[in-house]
Amino acid sequence: MNQLKSCLEAQANSMEASGITIHIPGRIRNICVSTDEITFFEGEGNYTYIHTAAGKRYIVSRTIKHLMSNLGANFVRIHKSYSINTGHILEKCEADRTLRMKGGKEVMISRRKAKEIMSLLNSFPQPLSA
Repeated sequence: MNQLKSCLEAQANSMEASGITIHIPGRIRNICVSTDEITFFEGEGNYTYIHTAAGKRYIVSRTIKHLMSNLGANFVRIHKSYSINTGHILEKCEADRTLRMKGGKEVMISRRKAKEIMSLLNSFPQPLSA
């Protein structure tokens, strides 16, 4: 309960949230997922799937745009349906415009953002696998 309370206070008091509160149907309590655990967001209309490094997937009834407004600079919108945490990229494939994330999932970079995203990823201090 203290973890949930601190997560809610952080969201209310800070521009950069330390976590996202998720209601799980059938459970009495909500859970708080730390932004450090989140690998990427996958949007589907007014709902967003939150994918974690542990391979779990949660759904919230908020858009990616709404979630991104409270997150730090390490989250980047790479597609209409995807936003990634740059700290969880395992490898990139420029030919296919895909990124492999922790947890084993692959996400697609949009055609329009491919050049911008690839130059951003190439500017990281640690080189990613190609």
